Amino acid sequence: MSIPGQAAADALAHRLGVVVDPELLVLALTHRSFAYEAGGIPTNERLEFLGDSVLGVVVTDRLYRDHPDLPEGELAKMRAASVSQRALAQVAREIELGPCILLGKGETATGGADKDSILCDALEAVFGAVYLTHGIDVARDVILRLVGPTLVAAASSGVALDWKTSLQEVCAEHGLGAPVYSAEGTGPDHARTFTATVMVDGRVLGTGTGTAKKLAEQEAAEAAYAAIIAQSVSAD
Repeated sequence: MSIPGQAAADALAHRLGVVVDPELLVLALTHRSFAYEAGGIPTNERLEFLGDSVLGVVVTDRLYRDHPDLPEGELAKMRAASVSQRALAQVAREIELGPCILLGKGETATGGADKDSILCDALEAVFGAVYLTHGIDVARDVILRLVGPTLVAAASSGVALDWKTSLQEVCAEHGLGAPVYSAEGTGPDHARTFTATVMVDGRVLGTGTGTAKKLAEQEAAEAAYAAIIAQSVSAD
């Protein structure tokens, strides 16, 4: 199997700052839509699974060491923000990963190379490929170089890091019980849009939309959080 677009692959390796085993790089870039059209060849999903775990360990270790005074809950928020689909997709765009991903005709036609979910999954798969090629030390260096800026931003973003966690906390503070989410997806598999609602104390307090269920729920949680804070301020 040859790497599609050798120049693009070489440029990607340069942006990563490390040489990746060519076969693993191809695998990391192989989306399931391309694999299906190519007759059922392996996809990047196993590498994505591995890379997600490596990413989590590296980010958690760095946050733990850099913020010795923060409680577990705050560290969890920072980690969630740093490895969120939206954050990782932005990193993928910065290294121009999208044009390197092998996509089926349908995904290509609908802009799959710039979809958050596809970019995020491919980036995690690339991290997995780096880990298998070089081990944890090199993988850590690559991950921190690429994701490091989001870690810095997370340290100063406060409540906005993870709206679902923040909503759960503010609900507990006001004795409102746990938020309850529901979500529906519409459209074809390659271009689905999700709409989420969140109920708090028996009332729908927030709605949100997104290209993934998690994104829609985060937007709904943000709206509900704002509503609870506004009600609290008016009550005072």
